[in-house]
Amino acid sequence: MSTPTTQPDVPDGGCGSGHCGCAAPAVAPATARVNGVPLHGPDERPSTDELRERAYTELLRQRAVSLGLLPAHAGPTAPQLQEPERQLIEEMVEREVVTPEPREDECRRYYDAHAAQFTVGQAVRLRHILFAVTPGINVQALAVHAEKALLELCHKDTPASRFSRLAEDLSNCPSSTQGGDLGWVGPDDCAPELARALFQGSQHGVGIHPRLVHSRFGFHIVDVLERRAGTIPSYEAVRERIERLLTMQTRGRALHQYMALLAGEADLEHIQLTAADSPLVQ
Repeated sequence: MSTPTTQPDVPDGGCGSGHCGCAAPAVAPATARVNGVPLHGPDERPSTDELRERAYTELLRQRAVSLGLLPAHAGPTAPQLQEPERQLIEEMVEREVVTPEPREDECRRYYDAHAAQFTVGQAVRLRHILFAVTPGINVQALAVHAEKALLELCHKDTPASRFSRLAEDLSNCPSSTQGGDLGWVGPDDCAPELARALFQGSQHGVGIHPRLVHSRFGFHIVDVLERRAGTIPSYEAVRERIERLLTMQTRGRALHQYMALLAGEADLEHIQLTAADSPLVQ
């Protein structure tokens, strides 16, 4: 008499084999909602950034509806806004987020603390060696290669002509044919990373920069040959620039808090947004 064959118990999630019919069905992603309104369809899988953008847009749309500026929406998901609706929402935000003009004492305090950033006429005559970061390159090995060249050039016994030779042999910049010479360069004439190293913070006068300068292009060995200090304009000459700058900063903070307040008042499901529960500070 044969013994009956028994099938092993299969857990609710399936046996885990892709070849078996007992495999668990795929679980649909949770639907993100703002005050009960779905931000996407059941089969959509928006990225985190896209989902946040949809959520903030929906918060603004619902705010406009609550103010009677837009009609209610009865569709299955949050609607895509058309240009007239976007314009209306921009006007709503403009009214609700009032940005005060900076006071005179605020402008003067900013000038006293940041006068150097308004310097005009500063420039350096420099040469450099660029070790370019290109797709597929071993960045760590490239950095080591650049550091070795920098150490050689910083050695007290290295002849001044060595920089030009290394620039011709190693630099990935077209200036290599001129020994790396870039001529006179101002803050607006080079990559922001180079500008910060050359013109902001602690400056190193003339000579070879003691560290590699990292930029979006790669690693730079920089040799400053001459430097023009430039001049700092008077407060009166830059007051309007300071006023615009402070207004932009205040506006940015106010808009951020406005959106945080809307998020704090909303019922959010399966999405995280910066929320606040304090009054808007102007």
